[in-house]
Amino acid sequence: MDHYRPTVGTKISELDTPCLILDLDALDHNFGRMSETFKDTKVKLREHTKNIKSPALAHMQIRKGGTVGGVCSAKVAEAEVMVEGGIASVLIPNQVVTEDKIKRLCVLAGRADVTVCVDSEENVRDISRIASNLNVKVGIAIEVDTNMDRAGVRSVEQGVHIASVANQLSGLNFRGVMSHSAMFGVPKDDQFKNDEAIKYYKKTVELADAIRAKGIEFDMVSSGETFSYDMAPFVDGITEVEGGMYALMSTMLSYMDGHFKYAAKILGTVVSQPKPNVAVGDIGYRSIASSLNSDHPVLEGYDEVEFTAMHDEACLLTSKGEMPLTVGDKFMLRCPQQDLTVNRYDNYIAVRNGVVEQVISIPGRGCHN
Repeated sequence: MDHYRPTVGTKISELDTPCLILDLDALDHNFGRMSETFKDTKVKLREHTKNIKSPALAHMQIRKGGTVGGVCSAKVAEAEVMVEGGIASVLIPNQVVTEDKIKRLCVLAGRADVTVCVDSEENVRDISRIASNLNVKVGIAIEVDTNMDRAGVRSVEQGVHIASVANQLSGLNFRGVMSHSAMFGVPKDDQFKNDEAIKYYKKTVELADAIRAKGIEFDMVSSGETFSYDMAPFVDGITEVEGGMYALMSTMLSYMDGHFKYAAKILGTVVSQPKPNVAVGDIGYRSIASSLNSDHPVLEGYDEVEFTAMHDEACLLTSKGEMPLTVGDKFMLRCPQQDLTVNRYDNYIAVRNGVVEQVISIPGRGCHN
């Protein structure tokens, strides 16, 4: 466990390291960007909390406006944390299939507006049976695979069939359709990014239209993510966007630098300088996560210094010339995989103007089930 809680007013230069820094000005910018994008459109934001893992931060975005008044949570345990933290509406954009977990889902549905995604008739019938026995209603949305090649129905016909079954069973409220897409790698330009986003949105709307053509009414067509957020208002039929990475930002989304700022960073200290152009920092795999596609953390404020290696408890920084950092100096790393990085900490050290303004707990840490 990470129990570090510095005193409000502590200067960044005086903080113990490694620690998870939350730049409040950057966070305000990111939340404001989303609010401005969606506040006057039919599409609204449903922030994905697997990235922030904190009801306090989720409430900040909701208060900014432009949202559905709720969130996405990747796991039942994470959804439980959000509901406990006062979030009234939660979409779980994954399948919940085991008996015990469905019971937990049903208990949660008795406390808040909860919707879960499905892609099989068997799962729908299991949720209906357990929800009916517990006398609750669980929201159901059909997940459609767009480009992830994992969960989700593979055809319109399959999605329509499951929706028809769900719409007739007790214990369920049929809510609509959901999808998630990804931009693999860096898009060659904005036009390519936007075209891909619209293509995936339209695939989701295609299923929604087919279900409505069968006389089934619903109001949720939930899709999108950070890379595609700004295209959603241009696609008729999309009702909400499930952005998540935008809040803290990631070096994986460096092509979105013009949209969002890096809010979550890891503060480290140089502990050794074995060569004139090499510094060893105290940030390792235990305190920061690299991405699945091998993106590395990026050192902030030193263009001539590269992040060149990472070990369990240390990292190597290499300068093209003489190293501008020396033993005892502090440095900041931008994260490639912020959700996995946040999962390593109990608290955000929230800073503004170079000093600690507050310490924000991360109760969603470790919510894997």
